[in-house]
Amino acid sequence: MNENKENNAVPLRTRLKALRAAQNPLDSNRGALLIRGRLYTWLATSVTRLREENRPVPRNIAAFWSMPEEPQLLPMLRQWVEEDGYQVSLPVVVASAAPLAFHAWDPEGPMRDGAYGIKEPVSGPAPLPDIILVPTLGYTRDGDRVGYGGGYYDRTLAAMKASGHSFVSIGIAWATGDLSGTGYRPQPHDVKLDGILTDKGWAVPAPAL
Repeated sequence: MNENKENNAVPLRTRLKALRAAQNPLDSNRGALLIRGRLYTWLATSVTRLREENRPVPRNIAAFWSMPEEPQLLPMLRQWVEEDGYQVSLPVVVASAAPLAFHAWDPEGPMRDGAYGIKEPVSGPAPLPDIILVPTLGYTRDGDRVGYGGGYYDRTLAAMKASGHSFVSIGIAWATGDLSGTGYRPQPHDVKLDGILTDKGWAVPAPAL
């Protein structure tokens, strides 16, 4: 990895975090509601079409436990589990240089503080996801993602692709993370996302399931 390029990513992340922190809380709440609505509609519409075509429908969704400054997904995740019958899993950090594991999430089940203080389910491994929602700090309209610098999702997505597992990756971001026109260039190890959803709509349209 080019050390200078990696060092340059640090002020970029700082700037992106400052932009999202400057959002009006009312706008953030409204934006999160719009994200949940668009994502729910995309999945429901896709599942209806797949059933009409007598094709298999996705059942396993890997999501993430939103930090306070991220779009809040919990109400939608609860609905997916309790009303729609999906298996939702959340990421678990097993080692600093390893891909993430995904453990089954029960809305009423116990949770623990994992790495970086993010909640993790106290449960066993879940099936590999058909759909994976990826927390996204910055993005391009080509599907490039800027994360938090740990490389966990790049390793995870790369490992799942290498295993031959078929899945759709959807980045969840604030529109303030749009890097269009900034000259941003991804690192060689970065893995592109299939779709990116923001509070302003689909920055990268989700593919058909």
